[in-house]
Amino acid sequence: MNYQFNWKLVLTGEYGQWLLDGLSVTLQISAMSIVFSLLLGTIVTVLRLTRVKPLEWLSLAYTEFFRNTPLVVQIFFWYFGSDPFLPGFFKEWLYQQNIEFAAGVIALTVYTSAFIAEEIRAGILSIPKTQLEASRASGLSFLQAMGYVILPQAFRIIVPPLISQFLNLIKNSSMVMTIGVAELTYMARQIEAHTFHGFEAFTASTVIYICISLVVSFAITLYDKHFLRRVRY
Repeated sequence: MNYQFNWKLVLTGEYGQWLLDGLSVTLQISAMSIVFSLLLGTIVTVLRLTRVKPLEWLSLAYTEFFRNTPLVVQIFFWYFGSDPFLPGFFKEWLYQQNIEFAAGVIALTVYTSAFIAEEIRAGILSIPKTQLEASRASGLSFLQAMGYVILPQAFRIIVPPLISQFLNLIKNSSMVMTIGVAELTYMARQIEAHTFHGFEAFTASTVIYICISLVVSFAITLYDKHFLRRVRY
């Protein structure tokens, strides 16, 4: 083998800056998608538990559809196929911004929210039904009982699976490179194309993904240990 490793070429100078720029985009798209998917997943779960049949069917169809279709297909749909369904003013605004980034956020959000909805539902079902009944008997509406009594307990229960979903989302964010989002994997591919040092470029991006995952896992576990458990007990 005549391959000459050149870590300095990839990790410093212009190409090192490319990796940092890609990392910045990865963190942005992941953070936005995590927040939106958690909110959307919570809404879908509440709708499914309302005992209003049309809302139950709608939320069930939502979770089953987005959980059972490939993420890359959803990314392509929101980027290439959603154009006829978007209002004109919204479409124009998106194209003035960053349509690739927006399509990536939407795809990651709806895909991950379907899995989060099931995690939240499992957490809620693990709580005795008498708590909801007691909340309603005390004068709270269904939404108030969910917001003040049931959901706070459910979120404490589902911290471990939520960590897994967030980590999966961060790793899945690499797939938005398929529509031209200049995130970390995209930048590693660009470095490989310019330097032909693919081993160094993708090794660096792999290590960065591992570091991100470890930091997120550690932060949420620390939060659970020092805050949620203290509240619980």
